[in-house]
Amino acid sequence: MTTTTRGLEGVVAAESSISSIIDDQLTYVGYRIDDLANNSSFEEVVYLLWNKELPNQTELDAMKADLVANMEVPDAIIDHLRSYDLTTVHPMGALRTAISLLGLYDDEADVMDEAANKRKAVRIQAKIATIVAAFSRLRKGLEPVKPQKDLGYAENFLYMLNNEKPKDIEKEAINKALVLHADHELNASTFTARVCVATLADIYSGITAAIGALKGPLHGGANEAVMKMLTEIGEEENAIPYIKKKLDNKEKIMGMGHRVYRNGDPRAKHLKEMSRKLTKLNGQEKWYNMSLVIEDYIKEHKGLPANVDFYSASVYDALGIDHDLFTPIFAISRTSGWNAHILEQYENNRLIRPRAEYVGPSTQDYVMIEDRV
Repeated sequence: MTTTTRGLEGVVAAESSISSIIDDQLTYVGYRIDDLANNSSFEEVVYLLWNKELPNQTELDAMKADLVANMEVPDAIIDHLRSYDLTTVHPMGALRTAISLLGLYDDEADVMDEAANKRKAVRIQAKIATIVAAFSRLRKGLEPVKPQKDLGYAENFLYMLNNEKPKDIEKEAINKALVLHADHELNASTFTARVCVATLADIYSGITAAIGALKGPLHGGANEAVMKMLTEIGEEENAIPYIKKKLDNKEKIMGMGHRVYRNGDPRAKHLKEMSRKLTKLNGQEKWYNMSLVIEDYIKEHKGLPANVDFYSASVYDALGIDHDLFTPIFAISRTSGWNAHILEQYENNRLIRPRAEYVGPSTQDYVMIEDRV
């Protein structure tokens, strides 16, 4: 007898050695997220996820150099971004289309051996940051900024976004955010990527499909929704009445709780601290203070602690990043995990083809159209 589970909750659909969530502890290839967030560069985490081991200095230097060397994108991609109605297009829609288009300019797009797929993973990871930054500048009437070879990945992203080198704390914040969002077991977008490439579709198709899944507000859009909520509240004294009204209307408070954590998201505390530092630095402490009030209230009345999206919102805002770019930045980071899972799927592939429990009408007799009422 088969059983069904809505949303596949609790269903184990794959074996993986990339990341795990056990007893509320997130690890990448067995390394605790706290250690990685406090000590690692994003490039180090990318190498770890793709190679299942931490790099030595030579390997890390090579990974950094390889990513920076591949950051520039074809002029056709930039021209395509220019062709959009930049006042209305959703950044995630633009990113999804740009990554799909990028595959048309890769001579190895349909070459499926392991070495070629790793080269494509590097190119996608490198170029996605450039695409997001270019889109942001183009819609403001500014020209895209080319990456600098002497800057790391996180620093280069902020440089391409703002045309100035970031402060150390800003570089630390975006690096930490990228590390914390890099992978998260078999989440919706990662599962989408694996389902896609299990047909032996190319890696660009897999990443494009994953971006499509991440676009939804129940997945990648949560941090943008958190900032929208904070903006609507406006001031700290309005927080509790606003949240009470939401709860009375049985509305979801974004950024609170998580399906796979029972006692809290282990990533949240790192961005909570970055939010405290950054909002104090730029004189916008109200967003952090407001977040504290909301978190404490929801934890007390609903038993739900904050997840990683809750404080990433005020971190990105404090960095001067447009609110609708929060999810594309999530995609920049999670591309490292998507690539890792795609490479793993290719290694031991089997078509992912589950069954559905049919709940429609039983066998019916066909009625000719002239006899139908």
